[in-house]
Amino acid sequence: MSATATPGKLLVSPKDHTLIMIDFQSQMSFATKSIDAVLLRNNAALVAHAAAGFGVSTILTTVAEKTFSGPMFSEITDAFPGQTLLDRTSMNTWEDAAVIAEINRLGKKRLVMCGLWTSVCIVGPTLSALDQGFEVYVIADACGDVSDEAHERAMDRMVQAGVRPMTSLQYMLELQRDWARTETYDMTTGIAKKFGGAYGLGIIYAKSMFGASEGH
Repeated sequence: MSATATPGKLLVSPKDHTLIMIDFQSQMSFATKSIDAVLLRNNAALVAHAAAGFGVSTILTTVAEKTFSGPMFSEITDAFPGQTLLDRTSMNTWEDAAVIAEINRLGKKRLVMCGLWTSVCIVGPTLSALDQGFEVYVIADACGDVSDEAHERAMDRMVQAGVRPMTSLQYMLELQRDWARTETYDMTTGIAKKFGGAYGLGIIYAKSMFGASEGH
């Protein structure tokens, strides 16, 4: 056996998956206690802007937007201007015909999901997708629930079933993967500066003080 300088098949790349962002809405966030609302919005924004920037096929879905749950976070919709939001009545996104039609139209067998709440609106579609032979990832820190216990047990249940967990910053950096990819370098570091927390501050400092660049 010999090693080769090639990425593993389990790593996500921009064109090999569909991102599904589920129920990032005001009413859902009011009861979310497992993650601070500011951090949740920040992480969701990072995911959305990374996906939009890398051209990832993305589905945005809400539940009872006009009658109960309210609009999707503007940090997400701003990244996808003009994109239609698929509104549902079902708690399980996988039971909505319009969402399934879009998944089939896009044709990706690998799905990445995040949203509110972890134990209901994420567990439902992930377990359903796994049951139908899809490969599923969940961005854990872009999800939230009514308690730490609810979020953690939901993550445990999904991982035990075969879901692969990841984080928001990991998701973006996995899409970039090589700092020598100059066509997306400025975009990636720009998103990190805005939404990447202390990591983003580090980029601002290094570029301001030393003109540093990871690609050189």
